[in-house]
Amino acid sequence: PLRSGGPWLLSVLARLLLWGSPGAWASYLRRSSICTPIPHHMALCYDIGYSEMRIPNLLEHETMPEVIQQSSSWLPLLARECHPDARIFLCSLFAPICLDRLIYPCRSLCEAVKRSCAPVMACYGYPWPEILNCNKFPADHELCIAAVSTDENSSSRRMPRASCKDCELEEASTAREILENLCTNDFAVKIRILRKNTTTTISDFDLDPGRVEVLKHGPLLRTEIPARLQQWLDIDATCVHNIMRGTHTGVFVVSGEVQSDKVVVNKAYAWQKKNRNLHQAVRRWKHHRCPEQAG
Repeated sequence: PLRSGGPWLLSVLARLLLWGSPGAWASYLRRSSICTPIPHHMALCYDIGYSEMRIPNLLEHETMPEVIQQSSSWLPLLARECHPDARIFLCSLFAPICLDRLIYPCRSLCEAVKRSCAPVMACYGYPWPEILNCNKFPADHELCIAAVSTDENSSSRRMPRASCKDCELEEASTAREILENLCTNDFAVKIRILRKNTTTTISDFDLDPGRVEVLKHGPLLRTEIPARLQQWLDIDATCVHNIMRGTHTGVFVVSGEVQSDKVVVNKAYAWQKKNRNLHQAVRRWKHHRCPEQAG
């Protein structure tokens, strides 16, 4: 699976900051663009819902090899699952639909994607590029490509947010190391996670309320832990995606810290028979005294 990192962001930003305003490009495109099939190896936009695109596109790419090369730079951002409409927004620019006139993304679509996806760029110190300045795109009452997903302000479920932390499943090396980890974190729980859908844009996860075993609650009340963990599943798509590794269900021991109104998972171990060190650590935890407790 694709992973995010600093180098791709630098590459993307360097290219985007050199592109001009889409408004100046529109009149030229209307005269010179042609319709062409979206190639199979354009991973960003192939099978997006339409089969033909205009080239040159709305980002001034004049050849298909250039389009494919530039668009592939955005795949790591999609892997972060920062917004369910990120692919639609990007493809409206990289692979504009082949109609009688040019159709730009709506300003509201740009703003929704920016709210969720700009933070992942900020993690590495890069701003949202000027070429994607949402004020350049048409207002919703004009002909444009609108958001598909419900806006986070009107939805009962919070929109997933990109995380700056790339958490992964840990190898349960020794029971002692796991116990030390449980001691240093605010909370530790054994939970079962269920994937509610199999879409490639946003994964939706649920906590099995009947399979929550609190090992350490720290500053949290035991009764509030399930709700806090469900919030984590809802908003930290990056971390959960990495932990699940494409599976539909799994049991994990997770530990982390409490930050203001949310919990942040720092470590996760898969609860499997082969992880004997993990099983041993959990059995020993009830009688284990952390260093600060022992002192």
